Amino acid sequence: MERQFKISLLGAGRIGAIHAANIANSTRAMLANIADVNGEAAQHLAQRHGARVASVDEAINAEDVDAVFICSSTDTHADLIEQAAFAGKAVFCEKPVDLSLSRVDKVMEMLRKFPVKVFVAFNRRFDPTLGGACQAAANGEAGDVETVIITSRDPSPPPVEYVRGSGGLFLDMMIHDLDLACWALGELPVEVFARGSALIDPAIGDAKDVDTAVVTLITQSGKMCQISNSRRSVYGYDQRLEIFGSKGMIRAENRTARSIEIWHEDAVRKEKPMWFFLERYEEAYRNELEHFLDVLEGVTSPLVGLGEARAAMTLAIAAAESVHSGQPVRV
Repeated sequence: MERQFKISLLGAGRIGAIHAANIANSTRAMLANIADVNGEAAQHLAQRHGARVASVDEAINAEDVDAVFICSSTDTHADLIEQAAFAGKAVFCEKPVDLSLSRVDKVMEMLRKFPVKVFVAFNRRFDPTLGGACQAAANGEAGDVETVIITSRDPSPPPVEYVRGSGGLFLDMMIHDLDLACWALGELPVEVFARGSALIDPAIGDAKDVDTAVVTLITQSGKMCQISNSRRSVYGYDQRLEIFGSKGMIRAENRTARSIEIWHEDAVRKEKPMWFFLERYEEAYRNELEHFLDVLEGVTSPLVGLGEARAAMTLAIAAAESVHSGQPVRV
């Protein structure tokens, strides 16, 4: 019989609910505890999946718990990682680890004293489409990669209250694309040039953020990546990737609910992309859980650890600096 890893979930919001359902449905895991500052949300989620409502301290320090899922607000991530590491628990943490590189560095230093397995949840790496394209590039299917083009557009902008606490478009939204770019390029960019505007919601501009951005990344060897982000896409959640190299091209297109096209004499019709990230990346969320359980079993290492998360965060901060200065930023 497979071992069931006991997991405590910190955060009963939208993303916490996704992970709670996947943990509860896995034969390899058991959702033991749920903690959230919103007691009603924690109680509702716990009742749905047969878990116990606990305080953060109880959830982390429970002797029978193997790992902690950190799905709370970004400003709590670093502290909770450290608390879990001190308790000897493996960590699954939603991105970003923090909004400050210096704070991430302190977490990494602490983990040298209290080493535990830490996985940072960049879920697109586990998407069969986007992640599959990057893996194909890593396997040499495109030959020597030369250029990468990533398009990522949300169906509608988030509330401005969310924007103010999220770190902005680059740290909240584009950071996923920056992580994929590093994987697809096969090396870390050394220069970032970005432009951004608030074209959709003036309140986002008032919050000193942008809702539309284009970023160019350049590596030491001269490889290039262009990323286009928008907070509004009236036709759905637009997620595309192109990797071009010496042997050809790898493309990952939008996924639709049924993946069908209708061909007639006068026109070809196809479905719109899926509407939002929860359904678009439903499979990716399940896949990253199974990967994390493999990490707990000791059969693999985290595909995305603090080092990879820090690299994407460095690029996101550099992009924001470039928008502010109007100049390329060396990283």
